Amino acid sequence: MTIIEKAHELGEMIKASKEMEALSVAEKAQQEDGDAQQLIADFNIKRLNLAREIQSGKITEEEAIKKNNDAFSEMVEKSQVISDYVEAKKKFDNLVNSVNSVINVYIMGEQQGCKHDCSTCGGCH
Repeated sequence: MTIIEKAHELGEMIKASKEMEALSVAEKAQQEDGDAQQLIADFNIKRLNLAREIQSGKITEEEAIKKNNDAFSEMVEKSQVISDYVEAKKKFDNLVNSVNSVINVYIMGEQQGCKHDCSTCGGCH
């Protein structure tokens, strides 16, 4: 089997994973929820306004990041549908990052000086 064939197989396995299924369900629910869509639209307007405020020098980048994070947290707290999507996205991203970490270890060899909790990435050793 070629590397590309293995990559296709891996892609199919990721696509069929419980993390991908949960993400798809959460994404559909979010798209179909009018209140969630309005909260997302409002959040995106806030982000644009923060970018304008940075460009005009009204606020610093650090202030904008804090305001953006606060607005995001507020949006997630207001909608269980959005909260479910964010959680499903985190779990899916963790899966993909774990796969990438394992591949990188095999490409680069054992990572020297690894000090993190390997339960989150599949391990370096």
